[in-house]
Amino acid sequence: MKFVDEAKARVQAGNGGRGSTSFRREKSVPFGGPDGGDGGKGGSVYLRAASGINTLADFRIERTFRAQHGEGGGANDCTGRGGADLYVPVPIGTVVRDSETNEQLGDLTRDGAELLVARGGKGGWGNQRFKSSTNRSPRQFGPGLPGEKRSLEFELKVIADVGLLGLPNAGKSTLIRAVSAARPRVADYPFTTLYPNLGVVAVGQHRSFVMADIPGLIEGAAEGAGLGIRFLKHLQRTRVLLHLVDIAPLDPDADPVRDARAIVAELKKFNKELAAKPRWLVLNKRDLLPPADAQKRARAIVRALRYRGPHFLISGATGEGTKPLCEAVMAALEEHDRAARERASTPADAGAAPPGAA
Repeated sequence: MKFVDEAKARVQAGNGGRGSTSFRREKSVPFGGPDGGDGGKGGSVYLRAASGINTLADFRIERTFRAQHGEGGGANDCTGRGGADLYVPVPIGTVVRDSETNEQLGDLTRDGAELLVARGGKGGWGNQRFKSSTNRSPRQFGPGLPGEKRSLEFELKVIADVGLLGLPNAGKSTLIRAVSAARPRVADYPFTTLYPNLGVVAVGQHRSFVMADIPGLIEGAAEGAGLGIRFLKHLQRTRVLLHLVDIAPLDPDADPVRDARAIVAELKKFNKELAAKPRWLVLNKRDLLPPADAQKRARAIVRALRYRGPHFLISGATGEGTKPLCEAVMAALEEHDRAARERASTPADAGAAPPGAA
């Protein structure tokens, strides 16, 4: 199934049921009075994040979702049945906006998270609520309030631990095939991935992470050139970026250093926070050069980029060097999680001076 990262839909909550106009009619109660019950509440519409859904493709088929209306009230002060709430499943990582106001209504980032997007209308009052000392036989009733209606826009941001970054044909799809069960299309001629691919990379028992293969960027992507602008946002959720650089490009005029700098420039133009994420340099396609030449060229690229972070020389095609890379990524993610747990367990006022201290 093709990856669909944007969709639109209309939601309509149920209307409240009308109140009842009724009077007691019993032989033993000659002056029974009003006993009309209230109408039932209309059903609300919720979005619910579900782990079994990976795309927004279903919203291309069904675009309108309606909850049930509340039922009318009855005699003997009986309240009408409320309309059932409607839960619409969406993929984890869906950002929801109001189409008319562009207001962000929520961001569903965990399995089972729910978001109320249209509230059901209240049921109308029955005539028993209108009785008073001066109005002993009211015939008024409430018609019930209408449910909310909304036009929504969905935007799916891939949730992955690691994002692959690089120019088209840098070898991102080949790498994710080598280290996971994902099977994106690869071939021995130039073309670019059109849709993101996710793969689970298993490093050991109960140790794994999710890797995202994002369509290749080109210069000017932050301004809308090529496909990159559609998918740069997916990298915002990742914790580590792996910047793949082709050390043996097919084009003799290609410059790996210039290309790597162009990618970094696009990140900075698109989002400064994204550019500040941990970014590791992965020098790919070592199998296309003699071992000594591959090592020499990799050192020259790192030196020219003045890069001081973690860097790896690999071959996605043969798998050479991918195991140390994955183990290092797993260790970094575990350290990140450990630090996050420690911060969460530390009281906000830890280390603060006790009351009355100078």
